[in-house]
Amino acid sequence: MKKLILILAAALCLAACKQAAAPLHPAWTYNTVVYEVNVRQFSPEGTFKGVEAQLPRLKDLGVDILWLMPMYQIGEVERKGSLGSYYAIADYTAVNPEFGTLQDFDDLVRAAHDQGFKLILDWVANQTAPDHVWMEGKPADFYERDSLGNAIYEYNWTDTRSLNYENEAVWAAQDECMRFWLERGVDGFRCDAAAEVPAKFWKGILPKMNADYPDIYLLAEAESDALTDPAETFDASYAWKLHHILNDVAQGKKTARDIREYLDADDAWMGPANFRLMFTSNHDENSWSGSEFERMGDAAKVMEVLCFTLPKGQPLVYTGQEIGLSRRLEFFEKDPITDWSENEYTAFIRDLVAFRHAHPSLAAGEKGAPAVFIEDVPEGVLAFTRGKGRGKVTVYANLTDAPVEVKIGRKVECLDPWGWKLF
Repeated sequence: MKKLILILAAALCLAACKQAAAPLHPAWTYNTVVYEVNVRQFSPEGTFKGVEAQLPRLKDLGVDILWLMPMYQIGEVERKGSLGSYYAIADYTAVNPEFGTLQDFDDLVRAAHDQGFKLILDWVANQTAPDHVWMEGKPADFYERDSLGNAIYEYNWTDTRSLNYENEAVWAAQDECMRFWLERGVDGFRCDAAAEVPAKFWKGILPKMNADYPDIYLLAEAESDALTDPAETFDASYAWKLHHILNDVAQGKKTARDIREYLDADDAWMGPANFRLMFTSNHDENSWSGSEFERMGDAAKVMEVLCFTLPKGQPLVYTGQEIGLSRRLEFFEKDPITDWSENEYTAFIRDLVAFRHAHPSLAAGEKGAPAVFIEDVPEGVLAFTRGKGRGKVTVYANLTDAPVEVKIGRKVECLDPWGWKLF
């Protein structure tokens, strides 16, 4: 009997250890790089087929997750520009005919999977177009309304109307529509303006969705500690504060010290497990604030290096960054990239992706190694290591516009203005 008790105790201990070691996120997600696809501007055609044709190029670049900006049918009432906003949706379960057919979409998903990509969709839960099918097909209390009964909108989003999340029937309807696409094989969602809707909504639908589709990846466009528990809500959230600090450092308004302070505060605020999407550009920044070169100038590359190497980070590459696209892409009009010829930026991004994949210590979330800062460096240099032994990564980043000498091992090396050393 004593031997049996010992065996049972050992089995329980082993089971507990396995449970403790279980990943908090899908195993495939930890060391991935996200690529944001602006379908409208991605090719002269601006279609699903135009994206599919370029999958081999993206495969060669090395990125892992393809995030399609909203590809649903969009509204016509109060449409902005001639083509309208992706984010003013008229039907969550129909594709935008500008991009092709539902079959074309299915073909793209299948082709992406065949080449080893994961593909996620941009989910816009906060609002719909004024002429969304729910406006006539659902009760009036599906939408927030003013004292006269008019559906209202936020900010200057005049081409949208706000959904009413006090009505839990809206939760069920959103859940049903998201599952429509999961059943078609998509691998998760990037959820737009996720903190604009109550956290109780996400906590009400996502645990069951994760249970039913345990391998999906969920990214919140939010920076809220209410949305960082992967068991209840999202695998990843936006590092907006870091992004603005990087802009400020590039413009001489902040220093390397501010980045270190941010990382300490973020650990305390957001916890160690949540992935933090890090970027020098995305569709919002590019169209409304300017390309990374407008905001960061010559510092754009070293800031990208940090996005690929800082703790907890999951890097994002936006459409065109891999060729150093320096212009703003129109948001409501056709403005395609027509020349994808490789250049120094292609090699730069490809090398960063490969470096990231080769070093597990750079993984996001709790599997990545923490940063150990190197103190004996000149002011303006951010230097740190992640990991130990053969898996160790070392980063030296000169975050100033002047050359600087640093001691690396037994050698003194000169880092160019906005230069870096990565090994």
